[in-house]
Amino acid sequence: MTVLPGSRRYLYVPAMILMLTVSNLFPNISLAQKSKKLSENERGLSISKQALLDKIKGGWAGQTIGVTFGWPTEFVYMGTFIQDYQTIKWHDDYVSEAMRVFPGLFDDIYMDLTFVNTFERLGLNAPADSFANDYAHRGYELWHANQAGRYNVLQDMRAPESGHWLNNPHADDIDFQIEADFAGLMSPAMPNAASDICDRIGHIMNYGDGWYGGVFVANMYAQAFKNDDVKVVVTEALKAIPPQSKFYQCIADVVKWHRKYPDDWKKTWFEIQVKWAEEVGCPDGVFHPLDIDAKLNAAYVVLGLLYGNGDFTKTMEISTRAGQDSDCNPSTAGGVLGTMIGYSKIPDYWLNPIKKAENNHFSFTDLSLNKVYELSFKHALQNIKANGGLVDGEQVSIPKQAVQAVRFEESFAGHYPKSKVPVNQVSGEKIVLHVDGIGFVLRGHVRRKGPRIPDTVIRAALYVDDVKVEEANFPTLATQRRTELFWRYNLGKGRHKVEVRVIDPHPDYEIVVTESLEYGVKPQ
Repeated sequence: MTVLPGSRRYLYVPAMILMLTVSNLFPNISLAQKSKKLSENERGLSISKQALLDKIKGGWAGQTIGVTFGWPTEFVYMGTFIQDYQTIKWHDDYVSEAMRVFPGLFDDIYMDLTFVNTFERLGLNAPADSFANDYAHRGYELWHANQAGRYNVLQDMRAPESGHWLNNPHADDIDFQIEADFAGLMSPAMPNAASDICDRIGHIMNYGDGWYGGVFVANMYAQAFKNDDVKVVVTEALKAIPPQSKFYQCIADVVKWHRKYPDDWKKTWFEIQVKWAEEVGCPDGVFHPLDIDAKLNAAYVVLGLLYGNGDFTKTMEISTRAGQDSDCNPSTAGGVLGTMIGYSKIPDYWLNPIKKAENNHFSFTDLSLNKVYELSFKHALQNIKANGGLVDGEQVSIPKQAVQAVRFEESFAGHYPKSKVPVNQVSGEKIVLHVDGIGFVLRGHVRRKGPRIPDTVIRAALYVDDVKVEEANFPTLATQRRTELFWRYNLGKGRHKVEVRVIDPHPDYEIVVTESLEYGVKPQ
Protein backbone atom coordinates (compact mmCIF):
# COMPACT_ATOMS: atom_id res chain seq x y z
CA MET A 1 0.00 0.00 0.00
CA THR A 2 1.47 3.33 -1.05
CA VAL A 3 0.67 6.18 1.31
CA LEU A 4 1.23 9.73 0.13
CA PRO A 5 1.68 12.86 2.27
CA GLY A 6 -1.42 14.21 3.99
CA SER A 7 -3.84 16.93 2.97
CA ARG A 8 -2.57 20.46 2.37
CA ARG A 9 -5.94 22.12 3.04
CA TYR A 10 -4.44 24.67 5.40
CA LEU A 11 -2.75 26.34 2.41
CA TYR A 12 -6.11 27.68 1.30
CA VAL A 13 -6.82 29.45 4.61
CA PRO A 14 -6.54 33.25 4.25
CA ALA A 15 -3.07 34.50 5.12
CA MET A 16 -4.12 36.53 8.19
CA ILE A 17 -6.04 33.61 9.71
CA LEU A 18 -3.12 31.31 9.02
CA MET A 19 -0.72 33.78 10.65
CA LEU A 20 -2.90 34.08 13.75
CA THR A 21 -3.37 30.31 13.98
CA VAL A 22 0.35 29.67 13.68
CA SER A 23 1.11 32.38 16.24
CA ASN A 24 -1.24 30.77 18.73
CA LEU A 25 0.33 27.37 18.21
CA PHE A 26 3.94 28.51 18.34
CA PRO A 27 4.08 31.84 20.20
CA ASN A 28 7.84 31.85 20.85
CA ILE A 29 9.23 31.39 17.32
CA SER A 30 9.37 33.53 14.20
CA LEU A 31 6.88 33.28 11.35
CA ALA A 32 9.54 31.72 9.10
CA GLN A 33 10.26 29.13 11.78
CA LYS A 34 6.53 28.54 12.21
CA SER A 35 6.05 27.88 8.50
CA LYS A 36 8.97 25.43 8.56
CA LYS A 37 7.47 23.71 11.59
CA LEU A 38 4.14 23.21 9.86
CA SER A 39 5.89 21.86 6.78
CA GLU A 40 7.83 19.32 8.87
CA ASN A 41 4.68 18.19 10.65
CA GLU A 42 2.91 17.64 7.38
CA ARG A 43 5.88 15.83 5.86
CA GLY A 44 6.10 13.46 8.80
CA LEU A 45 9.64 12.65 9.88
CA SER A 46 12.96 14.02 8.69
CA ILE A 47 15.90 11.93 9.90
CA SER A 48 19.52 11.43 8.94
CA LYS A 49 20.64 8.06 7.57
CA GLN A 50 23.02 7.75 10.49
CA ALA A 51 20.22 8.26 13.05
CA LEU A 52 17.93 5.89 11.15
CA LEU A 53 20.56 3.15 11.11
CA ASP A 54 21.26 3.70 14.81
CA LYS A 55 17.59 3.12 15.62
CA ILE A 56 17.36 0.02 13.41
CA LYS A 57 20.45 -1.42 15.07
CA GLY A 58 18.95 -0.59 18.46
CA GLY A 59 15.82 -2.54 17.57
CA TRP A 60 17.68 -5.71 16.59
CA ALA A 61 20.14 -5.45 19.48
CA GLY A 62 17.32 -4.80 21.96
CA GLN A 63 15.41 -7.90 20.90
CA THR A 64 18.51 -10.05 21.16
CA ILE A 65 19.33 -8.69 24.62
CA GLY A 66 15.77 -9.34 25.81
CA VAL A 67 15.45 -12.90 24.62
CA THR A 68 18.86 -13.77 26.07
CA PHE A 69 18.10 -12.14 29.43
CA GLY A 70 14.87 -14.11 29.75
CA TRP A 71 16.49 -17.41 28.74
CA PRO A 72 16.42 -19.20 32.15
CA THR A 73 12.96 -17.91 33.09
CA GLU A 74 10.80 -18.83 30.08
CA PHE A 75 7.58 -20.51 31.28
CA VAL A 76 9.13 -21.24 34.66
CA TYR A 77 6.90 -18.61 36.28
CA MET A 78 3.33 -19.22 35.15
CA GLY A 79 0.63 -17.23 36.91
CA THR A 80 3.17 -15.62 39.24
CA PHE A 81 5.88 -13.00 38.89
CA ILE A 82 9.56 -13.37 39.68
CA GLN A 83 10.29 -11.96 43.13
CA ASP A 84 12.61 -8.99 43.55
CA TYR A 85 15.12 -10.92 45.64
CA GLN A 86 15.74 -13.40 42.83
CA THR A 87 18.52 -12.24 40.52
CA ILE A 88 18.36 -12.98 36.80
CA LYS A 89 21.63 -14.01 35.19
CA TRP A 90 23.55 -11.69 32.85
CA HIS A 91 27.25 -11.47 32.05
CA ASP A 92 29.63 -10.10 29.45
CA ASP A 93 29.62 -13.16 27.16
CA TYR A 94 26.01 -14.24 27.75
CA VAL A 95 24.70 -13.75 24.20
CA SER A 96 27.49 -15.82 22.63
CA GLU A 97 26.96 -18.48 25.29
CA ALA A 98 23.25 -18.70 24.53
CA MET A 99 23.93 -19.01 20.80
CA ARG A 100 26.26 -21.95 21.48
CA VAL A 101 24.28 -23.74 24.19
CA PHE A 102 20.65 -23.25 23.11
CA PRO A 103 20.31 -21.92 19.54
CA GLY A 104 16.56 -22.67 19.63
CA LEU A 105 16.20 -19.86 22.18
CA PHE A 106 16.37 -17.37 19.33
CA ASP A 107 13.17 -18.39 17.53
CA ASP A 108 12.12 -14.75 18.03
CA ILE A 109 15.06 -13.74 15.84
CA TYR A 110 15.47 -16.52 13.28
CA MET A 111 11.80 -16.36 12.29
CA ASP A 112 12.23 -12.61 11.68
CA LEU A 113 15.37 -13.29 9.67
CA THR A 114 13.59 -15.83 7.48
CA PHE A 115 11.20 -13.09 6.38
CA VAL A 116 14.03 -10.55 6.03
CA ASN A 117 15.74 -13.01 3.66
CA THR A 118 12.55 -13.40 1.62
CA PHE A 119 12.30 -9.64 1.17
CA GLU A 120 15.95 -9.54 0.16
CA ARG A 121 15.47 -12.33 -2.38
CA LEU A 122 12.14 -11.25 -3.91
CA GLY A 123 11.72 -7.57 -3.07
CA LEU A 124 9.06 -5.58 -1.22
CA ASN A 125 6.19 -7.11 -3.20
CA ALA A 126 7.04 -10.72 -2.34
CA PRO A 127 3.76 -12.69 -2.06
CA ALA A 128 2.53 -14.38 1.12
CA ASP A 129 3.15 -17.83 -0.36
CA SER A 130 6.87 -17.11 -0.64
CA PHE A 131 7.16 -16.20 3.04
CA ALA A 132 5.09 -19.26 3.98
CA ASN A 133 7.20 -21.67 1.96
CA ASP A 134 10.48 -20.17 3.11
CA TYR A 135 9.70 -20.72 6.79
CA ALA A 136 7.83 -24.01 6.37
CA HIS A 137 10.84 -25.71 4.79
CA ARG A 138 13.45 -24.53 7.29
CA GLY A 139 14.82 -27.13 9.67
CA TYR A 140 14.52 -25.10 12.86
CA GLU A 141 12.31 -26.02 15.78
CA LEU A 142 8.89 -24.40 16.01
CA TRP A 143 5.99 -24.57 18.43
CA HIS A 144 2.32 -23.58 18.79
CA ALA A 145 0.90 -21.39 16.00
CA ASN A 146 4.17 -21.34 14.08
CA GLN A 147 4.30 -25.13 13.91
CA ALA A 148 0.57 -25.41 13.20
CA GLY A 149 0.96 -22.90 10.37
CA ARG A 150 4.03 -24.71 9.04
CA TYR A 151 2.15 -28.01 9.01
CA ASN A 152 -0.76 -26.40 7.14
CA VAL A 153 1.58 -24.90 4.55
CA LEU A 154 3.29 -28.26 4.06
CA GLN A 155 -0.18 -29.72 3.38
CA ASP A 156 -0.68 -27.09 0.63
CA MET A 157 -2.95 -24.81 2.68
CA ARG A 158 -2.43 -21.14 1.96
CA ALA A 159 -2.78 -18.01 4.09
CA PRO A 160 -5.09 -16.80 5.53
CA GLU A 161 -6.64 -20.27 5.91
CA SER A 162 -3.39 -21.66 7.36
CA GLY A 163 -3.64 -19.34 10.37
CA HIS A 164 -7.43 -19.30 10.75
CA TRP A 165 -8.75 -20.66 14.04
CA LEU A 166 -10.90 -23.28 12.31
CA ASN A 167 -7.68 -24.75 10.91
CA ASN A 168 -5.28 -23.77 13.69
CA PRO A 169 -6.14 -24.24 17.39
CA HIS A 170 -3.20 -21.96 18.24
CA ALA A 171 -4.50 -18.99 16.21
CA ASP A 172 -4.49 -16.61 19.22
CA ASP A 173 -1.05 -17.66 20.46
CA ILE A 174 1.92 -15.33 20.72
CA ASP A 175 3.81 -16.53 17.64
CA PHE A 176 3.45 -13.71 15.11
CA GLN A 177 3.70 -11.21 17.94
CA ILE A 178 7.27 -12.32 18.71
CA GLU A 179 8.42 -12.19 15.09
CA ALA A 180 6.73 -9.05 13.73
CA ASP A 181 9.66 -6.83 14.77
CA PHE A 182 11.08 -6.86 11.23
CA ALA A 183 7.85 -5.35 9.82
CA GLY A 184 8.13 -2.31 12.08
CA LEU A 185 11.88 -1.94 11.65
CA MET A 186 11.50 -1.75 7.86
CA SER A 187 8.59 0.71 8.22
CA PRO A 188 10.05 3.61 10.22
CA ALA A 189 7.34 6.12 11.19
CA MET A 190 5.00 4.37 8.72
CA PRO A 191 2.44 2.47 10.84
CA ASN A 192 0.12 1.60 7.97
CA ALA A 193 2.99 0.20 5.92
CA ALA A 194 3.88 -1.98 8.91
CA SER A 195 0.26 -3.18 9.20
CA ASP A 196 0.26 -3.99 5.49
CA ILE A 197 3.26 -6.29 5.88
CA CYS A 198 1.64 -7.92 8.91
CA ASP A 199 -1.53 -8.62 6.93
CA ARG A 200 0.48 -10.43 4.28
CA ILE A 201 2.64 -12.52 6.62
CA GLY A 202 0.88 -12.75 10.00
CA HIS A 203 -2.08 -14.72 8.68
CA ILE A 204 0.20 -17.57 7.67
CA MET A 205 0.26 -18.71 11.30
CA ASN A 206 -2.22 -16.56 13.26
CA TYR A 207 -5.67 -14.95 13.22
CA GLY A 208 -7.68 -12.59 15.41
CA ASP A 209 -5.90 -11.62 18.63
CA GLY A 210 -2.88 -13.64 17.54
CA TRP A 211 -2.59 -11.52 14.41
CA TYR A 212 -3.31 -8.32 16.33
CA GLY A 213 -0.30 -9.03 18.54
CA GLY A 214 1.98 -8.76 15.51
CA VAL A 215 0.20 -5.68 14.16
CA PHE A 216 0.51 -3.96 17.54
CA VAL A 217 4.20 -4.80 17.94
CA ALA A 218 5.06 -3.69 14.40
CA ASN A 219 3.17 -0.45 14.99
CA MET A 220 5.06 0.17 18.24
CA TYR A 221 8.32 -0.16 16.33
CA ALA A 222 7.09 2.20 13.62
CA GLN A 223 6.08 4.76 16.26
CA ALA A 224 9.39 4.37 18.13
CA PHE A 225 11.23 6.00 15.21
CA LYS A 226 9.42 9.30 15.70
CA ASN A 227 8.39 9.41 19.37
CA ASP A 228 10.63 9.53 22.43
CA ASP A 229 7.85 8.86 24.95
CA VAL A 230 6.91 5.21 25.48
CA LYS A 231 3.37 6.19 26.48
CA VAL A 232 2.86 7.80 23.07
CA VAL A 233 4.42 4.80 21.33
CA VAL A 234 1.99 2.43 23.06
CA THR A 235 -1.18 4.52 22.66
CA GLU A 236 -0.50 5.42 19.02
CA ALA A 237 0.22 1.79 18.15
CA LEU A 238 -2.99 0.69 19.84
CA LYS A 239 -4.97 2.79 17.36
CA ALA A 240 -4.13 0.14 14.72
CA ILE A 241 -6.24 -2.44 16.61
CA PRO A 242 -10.07 -2.52 16.37
CA PRO A 243 -11.54 -1.30 19.69
CA GLN A 244 -14.12 -4.13 19.77
CA SER A 245 -11.36 -6.74 19.95
CA LYS A 246 -10.31 -8.29 23.23
CA PHE A 247 -6.70 -7.51 22.37
CA TYR A 248 -7.43 -3.77 22.25
CA GLN A 249 -9.45 -3.92 25.48
CA CYS A 250 -6.68 -5.77 27.31
CA ILE A 251 -3.94 -3.30 26.34
CA ALA A 252 -6.25 -0.33 26.99
CA ASP A 253 -6.76 -1.72 30.49
CA VAL A 254 -3.01 -1.83 31.09
CA VAL A 255 -2.72 1.82 30.03
CA LYS A 256 -5.61 2.70 32.37
CA TRP A 257 -4.14 0.77 35.31
CA HIS A 258 -0.75 2.37 34.75
CA ARG A 259 -2.40 5.76 35.21
CA LYS A 260 -4.14 4.50 38.35
CA TYR A 261 -1.03 2.86 39.88
CA PRO A 262 1.84 4.83 38.30
CA ASP A 263 4.46 3.68 40.84
CA ASP A 264 3.56 0.01 41.37
CA TRP A 265 3.77 -2.36 38.40
CA LYS A 266 2.78 -5.32 40.56
CA LYS A 267 -0.67 -3.86 41.24
CA THR A 268 -1.23 -3.59 37.50
CA TRP A 269 0.14 -7.12 37.07
CA PHE A 270 -2.51 -8.40 39.50
CA GLU A 271 -5.26 -6.53 37.65
CA ILE A 272 -4.10 -8.16 34.41
CA GLN A 273 -4.24 -11.60 36.02
CA VAL A 274 -7.74 -11.12 37.40
CA LYS A 275 -9.28 -9.97 34.14
CA TRP A 276 -7.20 -11.36 31.28
CA ALA A 277 -5.38 -14.54 32.33
CA GLU A 278 -7.99 -17.06 31.09
CA GLU A 279 -6.82 -19.10 28.10
CA VAL A 280 -9.46 -20.09 25.53
CA GLY A 281 -7.75 -21.42 22.42
CA CYS A 282 -4.33 -22.96 22.97
CA PRO A 283 -4.90 -26.60 23.99
CA ASP A 284 -1.70 -26.56 26.06
CA GLY A 285 -2.84 -23.60 28.15
CA VAL A 286 -6.55 -24.24 28.71
CA PHE A 287 -7.06 -25.52 32.28
CA HIS A 288 -3.31 -25.09 32.87
CA PRO A 289 -1.16 -22.31 34.37
CA LEU A 290 0.71 -21.91 31.07
CA ASP A 291 -0.63 -18.95 29.09
CA ILE A 292 0.86 -18.21 25.68
CA ASP A 293 -2.08 -16.06 24.57
CA ALA A 294 -0.93 -13.03 22.57
CA LYS A 295 -2.86 -10.36 24.43
CA LEU A 296 -1.80 -11.47 27.91
CA ASN A 297 1.88 -11.53 26.97
CA ALA A 298 1.51 -8.26 25.05
CA ALA A 299 0.13 -6.83 28.30
CA TYR A 300 3.39 -7.84 30.00
CA VAL A 301 5.36 -6.14 27.22
CA VAL A 302 3.39 -2.92 27.75
CA LEU A 303 3.78 -3.32 31.51
CA GLY A 304 7.56 -3.27 31.06
CA LEU A 305 7.53 -0.37 28.64
CA LEU A 306 5.21 1.88 30.66
CA TYR A 307 6.73 1.25 34.07
CA GLY A 308 10.25 1.20 32.64
CA ASN A 309 9.55 4.70 31.28
CA GLY A 310 12.52 4.73 28.92
CA ASP A 311 14.98 3.11 31.34
CA PHE A 312 16.42 0.06 29.58
CA THR A 313 17.26 -1.89 32.74
CA LYS A 314 13.88 -1.32 34.41
CA THR A 315 12.11 -2.29 31.18
CA MET A 316 14.10 -5.55 30.96
CA GLU A 317 13.49 -6.39 34.60
CA ILE A 318 9.73 -5.75 34.64
CA SER A 319 8.87 -7.40 31.31
CA THR A 320 10.86 -10.48 32.34
CA ARG A 321 9.64 -10.66 35.94
CA ALA A 322 6.00 -10.60 34.79
CA GLY A 323 6.43 -14.29 33.90
CA GLN A 324 4.90 -16.64 31.29
CA ASP A 325 6.75 -16.19 27.96
CA SER A 326 9.43 -14.25 29.77
CA ASP A 327 12.11 -14.40 27.09
CA CYS A 328 9.88 -13.28 24.22
CA ASN A 329 8.28 -10.43 26.18
CA PRO A 330 11.52 -8.66 27.16
CA SER A 331 12.72 -9.29 23.60
CA THR A 332 9.76 -7.31 22.24
CA ALA A 333 10.04 -4.60 24.90
CA GLY A 334 13.80 -4.34 24.43
CA GLY A 335 13.44 -4.11 20.67
CA VAL A 336 10.86 -1.33 20.83
CA LEU A 337 12.84 0.63 23.43
CA GLY A 338 16.12 -0.01 21.60
CA THR A 339 14.54 1.51 18.49
CA MET A 340 13.29 4.51 20.42
CA ILE A 341 16.60 5.38 22.10
CA GLY A 342 18.94 3.98 19.45
CA TYR A 343 21.82 1.49 19.58
CA SER A 344 24.28 4.14 20.74
CA LYS A 345 22.24 4.85 23.89
CA ILE A 346 21.74 1.27 25.08
CA PRO A 347 23.78 1.01 28.31
CA ASP A 348 27.13 -0.76 27.95
CA TYR A 349 26.11 -3.31 30.58
CA TRP A 350 23.57 -4.65 28.10
CA LEU A 351 25.31 -3.80 24.84
CA ASN A 352 28.78 -5.23 25.43
CA PRO A 353 27.63 -8.89 25.22
CA ILE A 354 25.85 -8.01 21.97
CA LYS A 355 29.01 -6.52 20.46
CA LYS A 356 30.89 -9.76 21.16
CA ALA A 357 28.23 -11.77 19.29
CA GLU A 358 27.47 -9.51 16.32
CA ASN A 359 29.35 -11.67 13.82
CA ASN A 360 27.82 -14.95 14.98
CA HIS A 361 25.20 -16.48 12.69
CA PHE A 362 21.81 -17.31 14.15
CA SER A 363 20.89 -20.98 13.80
CA PHE A 364 19.52 -22.12 10.42
CA THR A 365 20.44 -18.76 8.85
CA ASP A 366 23.43 -17.20 7.12
CA LEU A 367 22.77 -13.93 8.95
CA SER A 368 24.55 -12.33 11.87
CA LEU A 369 23.45 -9.17 13.64
CA ASN A 370 25.96 -7.13 11.64
CA LYS A 371 24.49 -8.46 8.40
CA VAL A 372 20.89 -7.92 9.44
CA TYR A 373 21.63 -4.34 10.50
CA GLU A 374 22.61 -3.67 6.89
CA LEU A 375 19.73 -5.59 5.31
CA SER A 376 17.09 -4.06 7.55
CA PHE A 377 18.43 -0.56 6.85
CA LYS A 378 18.37 -1.30 3.12
CA HIS A 379 14.77 -2.57 3.28
CA ALA A 380 13.69 0.44 5.35
CA LEU A 381 15.03 2.85 2.71
CA GLN A 382 13.28 0.86 -0.03
CA ASN A 383 10.02 0.88 1.91
CA ILE A 384 10.27 4.60 2.62
CA LYS A 385 10.61 5.30 -1.11
CA ALA A 386 7.75 2.92 -1.94
CA ASN A 387 5.53 4.85 0.46
CA GLY A 388 6.23 8.25 -1.04
CA GLY A 389 9.28 9.21 1.01
CA LEU A 390 12.54 10.74 -0.16
CA VAL A 391 16.16 9.73 0.34
CA ASP A 392 18.30 12.75 -0.51
CA GLY A 393 21.98 12.28 0.21
CA GLU A 394 22.34 11.69 3.93
CA GLN A 395 18.83 12.89 4.77
CA VAL A 396 15.59 10.84 4.76
CA SER A 397 12.09 12.35 4.65
CA ILE A 398 9.20 10.07 5.58
CA PRO A 399 5.56 10.98 4.81
CA LYS A 400 3.15 11.33 7.69
CA GLN A 401 0.82 8.36 8.12
CA ALA A 402 -2.22 8.69 10.37
CA VAL A 403 -2.76 5.31 11.99
CA GLN A 404 -5.57 3.27 10.46
CA ALA A 405 -7.18 0.39 12.37
CA VAL A 406 -7.00 -2.99 10.66
CA ARG A 407 -10.12 -5.10 10.13
CA PHE A 408 -11.90 -6.88 12.96
CA GLU A 409 -11.33 -10.62 13.46
CA GLU A 410 -12.22 -12.93 16.34
CA SER A 411 -11.05 -16.47 17.02
CA PHE A 412 -13.12 -19.04 18.94
CA ALA A 413 -16.17 -16.78 19.04
CA GLY A 414 -18.93 -18.37 21.14
CA HIS A 415 -16.66 -21.21 22.31
CA TYR A 416 -15.93 -21.59 26.00
CA PRO A 417 -13.64 -24.27 27.51
CA LYS A 418 -15.82 -26.81 29.27
CA SER A 419 -13.53 -29.65 30.34
CA LYS A 420 -10.41 -31.64 29.59
CA VAL A 421 -11.27 -35.31 29.63
CA PRO A 422 -8.48 -37.91 29.92
CA VAL A 423 -8.60 -40.45 27.08
CA ASN A 424 -5.28 -42.34 27.15
CA GLN A 425 -6.02 -44.67 24.24
CA VAL A 426 -3.36 -46.15 21.97
CA SER A 427 -4.04 -47.99 18.74
CA GLY A 428 -2.53 -48.72 15.38
CA GLU A 429 -5.97 -48.90 13.79
CA LYS A 430 -8.95 -47.20 15.47
CA ILE A 431 -9.87 -45.11 18.51
CA VAL A 432 -13.47 -44.37 19.53
CA LEU A 433 -14.65 -41.93 22.21
CA HIS A 434 -17.49 -39.53 22.98
CA VAL A 435 -17.37 -35.77 23.55
CA ASP A 436 -19.98 -33.40 24.93
CA GLY A 437 -20.22 -29.86 23.56
CA ILE A 438 -20.01 -27.69 20.47
CA GLY A 439 -16.32 -28.27 19.81
CA PHE A 440 -13.37 -30.45 20.73
CA VAL A 441 -9.62 -30.86 20.31
CA LEU A 442 -8.12 -34.34 20.44
CA ARG A 443 -4.65 -34.10 21.93
CA GLY A 444 -1.98 -36.67 21.29
CA HIS A 445 0.48 -37.76 18.64
CA VAL A 446 1.57 -40.45 16.19
CA ARG A 447 4.66 -42.41 17.16
CA ARG A 448 7.10 -45.04 16.03
CA LYS A 449 7.19 -48.21 18.15
CA GLY A 450 10.98 -48.29 18.29
CA PRO A 451 13.96 -45.92 17.94
CA ARG A 452 15.31 -47.65 14.82
CA ILE A 453 12.05 -47.51 12.93
CA PRO A 454 12.26 -44.81 10.23
CA ASP A 455 10.15 -41.68 10.25
CA THR A 456 7.12 -41.83 8.03
CA VAL A 457 3.71 -40.23 7.46
CA ILE A 458 0.61 -41.93 8.85
CA ARG A 459 -2.73 -41.04 7.33
CA ALA A 460 -5.88 -41.10 9.44
CA ALA A 461 -9.51 -40.04 9.12
CA LEU A 462 -11.86 -38.33 11.59
CA TYR A 463 -15.50 -39.36 11.88
CA VAL A 464 -18.01 -37.36 13.92
CA ASP A 465 -21.36 -39.05 14.54
CA ASP A 466 -20.41 -41.69 11.94
CA VAL A 467 -19.84 -39.04 9.25
CA LYS A 468 -16.36 -38.71 7.79
CA VAL A 469 -15.29 -35.06 8.15
CA GLU A 470 -11.54 -35.06 7.48
CA GLU A 471 -8.49 -37.01 6.40
CA ALA A 472 -5.09 -35.80 7.56
CA ASN A 473 -1.39 -36.67 7.32
CA PHE A 474 0.58 -37.27 10.52
CA PRO A 475 4.36 -37.07 10.02
CA THR A 476 6.40 -38.68 12.79
CA LEU A 477 9.22 -36.22 12.08
CA ALA A 478 9.01 -33.52 14.77
CA THR A 479 9.65 -30.51 12.54
CA GLN A 480 6.76 -31.55 10.27
CA ARG A 481 4.34 -32.67 12.97
CA ARG A 482 0.68 -31.76 13.34
CA THR A 483 0.34 -29.98 16.68
CA GLU A 484 -2.93 -31.73 17.60
CA LEU A 485 -4.50 -34.92 16.27
CA PHE A 486 -7.91 -33.62 15.24
CA TRP A 487 -10.26 -30.79 16.20
CA ARG A 488 -13.70 -29.59 15.28
CA TYR A 489 -15.61 -26.43 16.21
CA ASN A 490 -19.16 -25.17 15.59
CA LEU A 491 -20.80 -28.54 16.23
CA GLY A 492 -24.38 -28.90 17.37
CA LYS A 493 -25.00 -28.99 21.12
CA GLY A 494 -24.92 -32.31 22.88
CA ARG A 495 -23.01 -35.57 22.90
CA HIS A 496 -21.05 -36.67 19.82
CA LYS A 497 -19.37 -39.90 18.83
CA VAL A 498 -15.79 -39.30 17.65
CA GLU A 499 -13.77 -41.92 15.83
CA VAL A 500 -10.20 -41.86 14.52
CA ARG A 501 -9.42 -44.48 11.88
CA VAL A 502 -5.91 -45.15 10.62
CA ILE A 503 -5.79 -45.60 6.86
CA ASP A 504 -3.45 -48.44 5.79
CA PRO A 505 -2.34 -49.41 9.34
CA HIS A 506 1.26 -50.55 9.87
CA PRO A 507 2.47 -52.60 12.85
CA ASP A 508 5.42 -50.26 13.52
CA TYR A 509 3.32 -47.13 14.10
CA GLU A 510 0.45 -46.13 16.36
CA ILE A 511 -1.74 -43.19 17.36
CA VAL A 512 -1.87 -41.98 20.95
CA VAL A 513 -4.87 -39.93 22.16
CA THR A 514 -4.11 -38.44 25.57
CA GLU A 515 -7.11 -36.19 26.24
CA SER A 516 -10.05 -34.35 24.77
CA LEU A 517 -10.53 -30.61 25.27
CA GLU A 518 -14.27 -29.83 25.01
CA TYR A 519 -16.09 -26.53 24.44
CA GLY A 520 -19.54 -25.35 25.51
CA VAL A 521 -21.78 -22.43 24.53
CA LYS A 522 -21.31 -20.41 27.73
CA PRO A 523 -18.69 -19.91 30.44
CA GLN A 524 -18.62 -22.49 33.19
